[in-house]
Amino acid sequence: MIKSSRHSKITGDFGETLVLYWLSRHGYECARVDHTGIDLIARDRNSTEVLGISVKCRSRATGTEGTHVNLHKSDFEKVRQACDALHCTPYLAIVVDESEHIRTLLLSLSHVLTLCPGGEKVSAWQMSESRLAKYRVDPQIRFFEFQLCGGKW
Repeated sequence: MIKSSRHSKITGDFGETLVLYWLSRHGYECARVDHTGIDLIARDRNSTEVLGISVKCRSRATGTEGTHVNLHKSDFEKVRQACDALHCTPYLAIVVDESEHIRTLLLSLSHVLTLCPGGEKVSAWQMSESRLAKYRVDPQIRFFEFQLCGGKW
């Protein structure tokens, strides 16, 4: 499948909007922000914690399902700086659009670094079926997925 020349930008916008929708659907007060390091701010009405969320969204071609997501360490510092300035807790949302699923994970940056410390410059967030099974039961990861059913295009 040949994707549009703007697919990367559209993918990022989609991921941000999807996470924003899901947070709102689950009672979070939330907003999209234009700030270096974070894309969304959210707070559960039952908590005082404010989440500063950086959304990482990837679109995978058929045959590349289960491929890891590169998380650049330089982005982590930008998330921390934005969250320090805005008095919120650093979070990452990882959204992966594959041929048959769209999967979304939301977790604190500190938990990302616990599960995936990575190398000096990049952490490779694993998306294999065995890792997804672990993420689904991890109490520190909010997880949802959509199964895509065939369409006709």
